[in-house]
Amino acid sequence: MNASEFPHQHAPANADEGHDVPPDLNSLTALLHRIGLGAAADGQPWPERHQLPGRCLALADADGALAGLRIVNEILLAAERARQNGGPDQYVGDRVMEGLKLAALALTNQAIYRLHPE
Repeated sequence: MNASEFPHQHAPANADEGHDVPPDLNSLTALLHRIGLGAAADGQPWPERHQLPGRCLALADADGALAGLRIVNEILLAAERARQNGGPDQYVGDRVMEGLKLAALALTNQAIYRLHPE
C-alpha cells in the first residue's frame, strides 16, 4: 500500500558495490520521469472524414505542435522543480530556461496558425 508509484532509480555505474547511493529525486532526469511520459502525434492526417484534405493536414500539424508543447512544458516544469528543490548543480541555467520558453512560444504560435482557417 505504501509503495511508491515511481520506479526506483539505479545507482551510477561508478558507485561502489558495497554502498547504496540514494537516488537524487531532484535531478532533472528524475523529475522528468516523475512528471510522466510525453505524448507524441503520430504524423498521420486528422482522422475526421468530413474535413477537407488540406484541413486534415493542418489539424495534424497543430496536433504535432501541441504534442511538442506538452513535452517542452514537462521539461520546463522539471527544470523549475530542480531549481527550487535541488542543489545549484541541478539547475539547467537561465539561458536554457529562456530557450525552453521560446520553444513553447514557437510551438504555441504554430498550433494557433494551423488551427485558423485559411
